[in-house]
Amino acid sequence: MKVALRKITSTPLDFDIKSNEITFKGYLEYHSGKLILLKARLNGLLDIQCNQCGEDFKLPVDEEVEIFISDGIYEDSEDIELDVVESLDSMADLDEILNSELELIKSDYHCCDNCEDSR
Repeated sequence: MKVALRKITSTPLDFDIKSNEITFKGYLEYHSGKLILLKARLNGLLDIQCNQCGEDFKLPVDEEVEIFISDGIYEDSEDIELDVVESLDSMADLDEILNSELELIKSDYHCCDNCEDSR
């Protein structure tokens, strides 16, 4: 799902995306300058591989996501640390943001219940 950044105003624009057993639900809202706030919740089950035994299992996911989308190159003028995704085509690709958040979760160390119990 792609959304044109110029269409996002101070009135929140709701979205709800499903990917397998994961739901990505939240809103986009104009923040300031070229920044759009994305606030959402990732919820569901993620297919993942145990880092210890290699078996596949379903990881419960329930996380808040809060990032900013910059319409163009983001230039930090206030030395404030923000989690910013830059959009060079003035579009917010919510599927791409969802996939990158899921890959970030997968990159952590995860153990299945069997391996966790044997520790």
